[in-house]
Amino acid sequence: MSASEPVQLGSRRELFVDEYLLESMSDGASLRLHAPTPREAALVTDRPWEGSMSGYVTVFRDGDRVRMYYQGWQVDLGRSGGDGAALAERHPLWICYAESRDGLTWRRPDLGLIEHDGSRANNILWQGVGPAQHGVHGFSPHKDTNPACDPAARYKAVGADRFATQGDLYAVVSPDGIHWSLLRDEPILRHGRHGSFDSQNLVFWDTERGEYRIYLRDFRPHQDGRKLRDIKTATSPDFVHWTEPVWLDYPGAPAEELYTNQVQPYYRAPHLFVGFPTRYAPRPWSASIEHLPEPEHRRQRAAVSERFGTALTDGLFMSSRDGRTFHRWGEAFIPPGPQLEGNWAYGDNYQCRGMIETPSDLPGAPPDLSVLAAEGHWRGTGKTFRRYTLRVDGFVSIHAPRDAVEILSRPLTFDGARLRLNVATSAAGSVRVEIQDTAGKPIDGFARDECHPVIGDELDRLVHWQHGADVGRLAGRPVKLRFVIRDADLYALRFAPG
Repeated sequence: MSASEPVQLGSRRELFVDEYLLESMSDGASLRLHAPTPREAALVTDRPWEGSMSGYVTVFRDGDRVRMYYQGWQVDLGRSGGDGAALAERHPLWICYAESRDGLTWRRPDLGLIEHDGSRANNILWQGVGPAQHGVHGFSPHKDTNPACDPAARYKAVGADRFATQGDLYAVVSPDGIHWSLLRDEPILRHGRHGSFDSQNLVFWDTERGEYRIYLRDFRPHQDGRKLRDIKTATSPDFVHWTEPVWLDYPGAPAEELYTNQVQPYYRAPHLFVGFPTRYAPRPWSASIEHLPEPEHRRQRAAVSERFGTALTDGLFMSSRDGRTFHRWGEAFIPPGPQLEGNWAYGDNYQCRGMIETPSDLPGAPPDLSVLAAEGHWRGTGKTFRRYTLRVDGFVSIHAPRDAVEILSRPLTFDGARLRLNVATSAAGSVRVEIQDTAGKPIDGFARDECHPVIGDELDRLVHWQHGADVGRLAGRPVKLRFVIRDADLYALRFAPG
């Protein structure tokens, strides 16, 4: 699409996660990334069949409950031997399940499916197939919304072999989200040829484009000769036959190593992909590393492999409009935070796949958007999945200081009869909206001075002009939006039905 061609909004919601809608911003205006707020520990994986290496969490709402899937794994440090060679497993790697009604309080149901220590009274639901445990590593389910989906495969996932650094990637299906099996004995993607699957690879049905889309890990050749952990994507019409995976593009972003990707359509604007990759930051041993929490345990990890003690991980945010080219923010979305016991370690801050709305702590306030992130990797016999919250649509905003700034949109067309904003102002702040023709002339009745100042903090605030709120007579006509903003954050807009 050329810069002069109108953006066809229809009635969809647009988030200001990038500059896609913007023609210009005056000095002082900026796009601001908002970090989520850490809350309570949602789940601690301290059961004997779980452990401190648990993770790769997936959550999604399914009817009247929220489902959680995660890897159960306890590994003890050995003495030496290089990457992984001296790590002793206490039990096999397998997939565990929890559920919740509100996304706040979780329970582990006794599923009675897989035996641990002589008992099936546990929440283990999948351990892969065969000695190689086909389909277990990085297992990450979703509920398939493809209208043509076979009910016997309503829930789908992909998973690699137990030792995913050498294993292939398999399709796994379920009729109910609890009882899983391989879709077929053959893998859908091959190790080496298509990727290196030692991560949480994931797949979903793209309702906007009518295809399955997969995101997976591989090692990307860098110009300095290194191979960096990075992300590929591919598509499929049937979940079995896939296009050749291609690398994601991040224009303007530095070359960094990315572990998990957590790409998903945003549930309130499914044409938009959002991703929460884990950034892997390798570092050498130094005095700065020794100042981080638990130096003695860090030395024990480094004795097995130096990177186990010195590398660090944190969470990032990125977004895309085509599924391949992503605007990736350089600063952390979920940083390691204060130096407390059990943090600032390689393996922490892995964000979950999925986001859910949860009740606010403030009575009468709109719901929060909740995500989970892991902490406590390596240590003890349990790991914490902590809940983080942010505003609905609140990843990024157009931020304005106390002095007024102006934002001008690209030409666009819309359907609908009401302009609604996700916006937060201060007591002295405001947002005014002017609707212009494509030559920049205010349309009669929609000039800036005819707009009642928008003040307050709402997810879906209706914009009024002196004549009222109806913009229906402009539907289908190319226009521009001029925002005059002071001391406020503008997160999203939508031209809604009347």
